[in-house]
Amino acid sequence: MHITSALFVKSSTIPDQLPPDNIPEFAFIGRSNVGKSSLINMLTSKKELAKTSSNPGKTQTINHFIINEKWNLVDLPGYGFARVSQDKRDEWQGMIRNYLTKRESLMNVFVLVDLRIEPQKADLEFINWLGEKGVPLSIVLTKSDKLTKNQLHISQTKIKKAILDSWEELPPVFLTSAETRLGRDEILDYIDTIMPNFNKPEKK
Repeated sequence: MHITSALFVKSSTIPDQLPPDNIPEFAFIGRSNVGKSSLINMLTSKKELAKTSSNPGKTQTINHFIINEKWNLVDLPGYGFARVSQDKRDEWQGMIRNYLTKRESLMNVFVLVDLRIEPQKADLEFINWLGEKGVPLSIVLTKSDKLTKNQLHISQTKIKKAILDSWEELPPVFLTSAETRLGRDEILDYIDTIMPNFNKPEKK
């Protein structure tokens, strides 16, 4: 897939604010500070499309971007280590879960996992929850450029093993780096491959 345009559509906090669900959507989510904004900017070749920050929890709304005037890329708030109150985290969780389970145009959720650290309980619980709800998902392993070849092999093996403790087989897994652009073509080609399966939701 060649991206010719990537434009911000709107930010939402409640279902009524979401844009019409008449085109395919692909959402990106991960623990705070996993490199989500950098990955989105790398995929779209737009340096400041998604706002990056050194402060975890920067994304606090559901952000829609329209790509090639054909599909929506959705930037979801992170989960886990964000310097916000428990009430705010609960609010985010409710907003995210409502979107993930009820958005009819959602075709795939890309769950970002940081390769530099051990498999995290929050990641595994979220991946399992998506599986239980029947939400299509893929795993995006981030920050591969920060590890040596040997460290990379060990880290990938640990993460995949941790997921397979609860899954019969792995969902699609993509190895990425926002710095080297590793994985960009693979993710965009995957989106291109499954997009024809989109069925426009019937108007209610």
